[in-house]
Amino acid sequence: MTLSSALSNALSGMTAAARSTDVISSNIANANTEGYRLRELEVTSRFDGSGGGVRVIGVTRHIDLAVQNDRRAADAELQDIGTQASFLAGVQSQIGLPSEEGSLSDRLANLDAALTGAIGRPESDSRLASVVDALHSVTEHLATISDHVQTERSRADKAISKDIDILNDRLAKVEDLNGKIRRLTASGEDVSSLLDQRQDLVDQIAEIVPVQELDRGFNMIALMTPQGGLLIDGSAVELNFTPASGVTAQLNVGAGTLSGIDMNGFPVNLDREPHILSGGRLGANLMVRDTIGPEAQAKLDAFARDLIERFADPTVDPTLGATDAGLFTDDGNAFDPVNELGLASRIAVNDTVDPENGGDYWYLRDGLLAAAQGPIGDATGLIALRDALNADRVPVSGGFSGAARSGPELAADMLSEFGSALQSLEASQAFAEVQRNALSQIELQSGVDTDQEMQKLLLIEQAYAANARVIQTVDALFEALLRI
Repeated sequence: MTLSSALSNALSGMTAAARSTDVISSNIANANTEGYRLRELEVTSRFDGSGGGVRVIGVTRHIDLAVQNDRRAADAELQDIGTQASFLAGVQSQIGLPSEEGSLSDRLANLDAALTGAIGRPESDSRLASVVDALHSVTEHLATISDHVQTERSRADKAISKDIDILNDRLAKVEDLNGKIRRLTASGEDVSSLLDQRQDLVDQIAEIVPVQELDRGFNMIALMTPQGGLLIDGSAVELNFTPASGVTAQLNVGAGTLSGIDMNGFPVNLDREPHILSGGRLGANLMVRDTIGPEAQAKLDAFARDLIERFADPTVDPTLGATDAGLFTDDGNAFDPVNELGLASRIAVNDTVDPENGGDYWYLRDGLLAAAQGPIGDATGLIALRDALNADRVPVSGGFSGAARSGPELAADMLSEFGSALQSLEASQAFAEVQRNALSQIELQSGVDTDQEMQKLLLIEQAYAANARVIQTVDALFEALLRI
């Protein structure tokens, strides 16, 4: 080996040591930086015909793509389940548990108690007034629950719009980073920091829509949803959505009164389940707006219909005809089964029994269409009303089971159905959270171990000093030659 070769080898060693020091110092500095991944300098032996030495290949960013994709899927699943569970928990809270004061069951119990009290003293206007107050309490509570459902659907619609904007922004940034990373990779530059930035963007995307990251060479990636929808492959897709100014029970995406989602100008088939955007926060808000929200409304409307029809039966109030409005009305009118949608927000107490609306209490006792007041001590009509509330009856809508039940029992069954759905989601949420934490822990294992990095730094210091010593020796040899 010539002195020139020895000098060249030592200089290459010092260069590699300097680069390693730079990489290790970056690792240590970013040990607690979220999303940062361990870097390691890749080197190989050099032989160019005139000598050996070491050659720097590049910087390797350590990451397990399979674990990362699984963790992102778990993130999306948690967003999906959490959003749906939050909606159901809100509906359950609005209905109230049977033991809670002011719950739907409690208000029905108060109605039963008020009717029982009026039966004991049918001549008492104060007892009859308590019945009317209890009736209003039930209708007002149903309207409050219904309003909550539609408010949550409206919130979901706005959340969809916000997530679409975020998706378009993040996908455009990933596309831009893909181009920069490709150019720098081709020129041999270290792109680790850009890869970290892109990973953070993809993590944000994955909470909205679950994605799988696909390698496209030169450190470029494509993003595909589990259902096969390509969000970016070279160029990013553009999503379009128009939020509603407000959402009511009558609005739905099928009728075109609520916006669907277009991808590059083509409508996404949201009727298919799962569709290509299912699985994350976006899919969950679509579920709240278009599926579980309307289903909850349908349950409430079916309960309101059951109440109306219980008391509109001529066998309960013989003064009524088949088409007359009963004790409960559809916003003052007789109920038409064709117009059941949104009924829970419109159910009202018949003005005939409410003095504040031009009626009189005695119609509770004698019948809504009675021509004149009957004996004030006759509780027959009140008994019929109480029996109607507690009679076993099969609900004709709402997807309830075919079993006959009383009004209070139907309210309890409705709450139970919401509770069961929520309990199932919470169990899935707990499992998904454990899975997500486990995958995150596995990812952290490929993170920065500062103790190990410090040990590497000591070894590099020794290598640097050794190479410097070689250069110093070669320099002394050259000086000796020059003195000859």
